[in-house]
Amino acid sequence: MNHPTARRSGMYTRHFGLSASPFAITPDPRFLYGSDRHREGLAHLLYGIRQPGGFVQLTGEVGTGKTTLCRCLLEQLPPEVDVALILNPQVTPAEFLASLCDELRIFYPGGSPSLKLLVDALRRYLLSAHARGRRTVLIIDEAQSLPPSVLEQIRLLTNLETTTEKLLQVILIGQPELLHLLERPLLRQLAQRITARYHLRPFALRDTAAYVAHRLRVCGGAEGLFTPAALFLVHRWSGGIPRLINVICDRALLGAYAGDARRVDAGTVRRAAREVRGERARPAWTARLARAAVIAAVAGGVTAGGLLAAHQWRTMKSPPPPDSTAAARPGVEAPAPGVARP
Repeated sequence: MNHPTARRSGMYTRHFGLSASPFAITPDPRFLYGSDRHREGLAHLLYGIRQPGGFVQLTGEVGTGKTTLCRCLLEQLPPEVDVALILNPQVTPAEFLASLCDELRIFYPGGSPSLKLLVDALRRYLLSAHARGRRTVLIIDEAQSLPPSVLEQIRLLTNLETTTEKLLQVILIGQPELLHLLERPLLRQLAQRITARYHLRPFALRDTAAYVAHRLRVCGGAEGLFTPAALFLVHRWSGGIPRLINVICDRALLGAYAGDARRVDAGTVRRAAREVRGERARPAWTARLARAAVIAAVAGGVTAGGLLAAHQWRTMKSPPPPDSTAAARPGVEAPAPGVARP
């Protein structure tokens, strides 16, 4: 069965001449966009891995592209590097060591082996890999969820070494909470072993516009499909976070398609962003009435009390409908309460 998002996006692809949905949130390598910040983050990771052992740390807010950066790293690792990727770190120390052995295809006794048995199996494997000229890298995603006991066990693993170098390299990838976790006095020994750190920040406005253009270009989209004002609002509402950019742009394209528009304007992005945020838009007649109240107040030169009444009328959640008698006469709008006629 197709994913609902894919089915919905498929509705507008033909309308805009797209070969595929450009803003799917799946990590498709075709859509990889290397911003300056992502390239700098990747350079920090590669530098850290080249160091003899220790820890490398990558942090960033949810949706900033940490997983994408990790995939780029995996593609650029030398062929002599073996990688163990741990995606679910909310485990006990024994469960963590067992998962690491599973990733590296290391045999260990069945049942519930002790920590010593698991560590001994890992030591034998790492020494054998080093003798064969191979290096081992452990990558832990969502590392902010690691219990302190597991982090301490990982630190102890980095004590496995020869006389010249460490046998295990560790990359910690997590949300900003990981920074606070590593500030605990209990984990100060681990924090001192971090040889490279990078915090992945959201896009600037320029990068947001380039990111949207890149994804549209991959799918054969026309240049200028989003107006400059629309791109500005995409950046403003998303905060420059790639995942939110994708969701808002996808909804905006759907909204433009529903309105039979050929371009995405600022109004369409605004409505899409409000939908993403779960906000309910006011009825159209309410917005028109609010504008009419303010215009009438300014034109009539009312007092401060009148302006306050107009403001209260504009900000009410459910104001009554406009006066039917006034609305029936062409060119006449109902005055807002407290606003005198000129």
